[in-house]
Amino acid sequence: MSKSFYVTTPIYYVNDVPHIGHAYTTIAADVIARFNRLKGNKVFFLTGTDEHGQKIERTAEANGEKPIELANRVVKRFQNLSDALNITNDDFIRTTEQRHRISVEEIFKRVQESGDIYLSEYEGWYDVREEAFITETQLEEIQSLPEEKRPVIEKVKEESYFFKLSKYQEPLLKYYKEHPEFVQPSYRLNEVARFVEGGLRDLSISRTTFTWGIPVPGNPEHVIYVWFDALTNYITGVGFPSDEGMFEQNWPADVHLVGKDILRFHAVYWPAFLMSAGIPLPKTVFAHGWWTVEGEKMSKSVGNVVDPYQVVDEFGADVFRYFLLREIPFGQDGDFSKSAIVARVNGELANGLGNLVSRTLGMIEKYFDAKVPEPGNLTSEDEAVRDKALSAVEIFEKEMNEVAFHKALVSLWDFIADINKYVDESAPWTLAKEKNDERLSTVLWTIAQAIGVVTILIYPFMPESAEKVWIRLGSPDSLDSQHLIDAKKWGLIKAGQTVDKGESLFPRFDDK
Repeated sequence: MSKSFYVTTPIYYVNDVPHIGHAYTTIAADVIARFNRLKGNKVFFLTGTDEHGQKIERTAEANGEKPIELANRVVKRFQNLSDALNITNDDFIRTTEQRHRISVEEIFKRVQESGDIYLSEYEGWYDVREEAFITETQLEEIQSLPEEKRPVIEKVKEESYFFKLSKYQEPLLKYYKEHPEFVQPSYRLNEVARFVEGGLRDLSISRTTFTWGIPVPGNPEHVIYVWFDALTNYITGVGFPSDEGMFEQNWPADVHLVGKDILRFHAVYWPAFLMSAGIPLPKTVFAHGWWTVEGEKMSKSVGNVVDPYQVVDEFGADVFRYFLLREIPFGQDGDFSKSAIVARVNGELANGLGNLVSRTLGMIEKYFDAKVPEPGNLTSEDEAVRDKALSAVEIFEKEMNEVAFHKALVSLWDFIADINKYVDESAPWTLAKEKNDERLSTVLWTIAQAIGVVTILIYPFMPESAEKVWIRLGSPDSLDSQHLIDAKKWGLIKAGQTVDKGESLFPRFDDK
């Protein structure tokens, strides 16, 4: 049995409402999942919520509710977001589920049995918002910030179980060297390696000052540190430890998608925990950048947090998906603005792809009674379109395999521009006036084939729009049944298929 392609998002903290950052990671993971299904791979795609920790306990108390009541209420916002964004996750994990508790207890026991956990006392600073212990260096950085920008930090002194993270300094550095693909983009690997080279201290992995979490096996006065708990979700979701068959089918993960702010937890702590427990490491941790909003950092106090539900209501899920992955190279920071979305819609979606589909199907309706015509002999111009289509598929596949969404879309829209140029130069409307039916039928057949290729390639990014085009091309089979290899079959759109121009695929927006 071949291994599934396994992709994950981080699990989202339920002490927050969904924003553009959550949407960005989830959409990216969905595009990766859809692309791999398009390649013919079996895929497992996991997302979910992180529901334990001191922040949840305190917020619930302030609201006059129990932590699980808060979690049950807020989790729906994230589950509904998947529906709004057309996300195809195979499972949604919650850290309050019994299956996850069993998984965390098991990995804790394995790490304990390996001799990497000991009981001592922790004294130091704790960042309540990030649920993370901080170093003296980090403390100095925090204290240098303006008072209104400082996170809430507290001095903590309590009995704690420690994980021997220091023991894994050299094994981690060796692993990074032998597996340079482990952290992407590559410059992030350099950052992680420098952090580890600076020295690793043993990590406190339990707390006694709050109770909202998974108790330490054998010592229920301690709850397991929220990051040890949260990171384990990636193996819980694929059957660890009870379903060995499911686990072997899916683990190790092919890619963990994370924001750059939580890279250290995924590229240092997580692999160290797994090494200790004797579990294979994920293949790649890919850290993406942050979004600002019209040049400003997103902030509740400023009131500029982007609500993905509102963006979907205004522009549609497909446009939002396209914009986020087209606007900036994946891994870098980006800036969100409605004017930027409008520019992409009007310039690339409406004028580029939408116009191509509309005028081509309109001409097939007008000149051939809405039936895709039979081609005559292909000229060198027609063959050039075919060759560019095959090249476009190969380039697209290469860029997607490298998680270079931006490059994949740029190359695809270059091909769309080539097709539009072919339409203008072939001038089907002139051929119709001249009664050159054989040449007219060949040109429109060629354009229909090119649109078929584009439709398959845009499917991971804009599934609803792609399905609309596929139906309008008169294709008898669902787009879901197509694979990337089909995009390489020139002649996929059969003569005789009934087309339907339909309404504008991407209505233009006024930039107000």
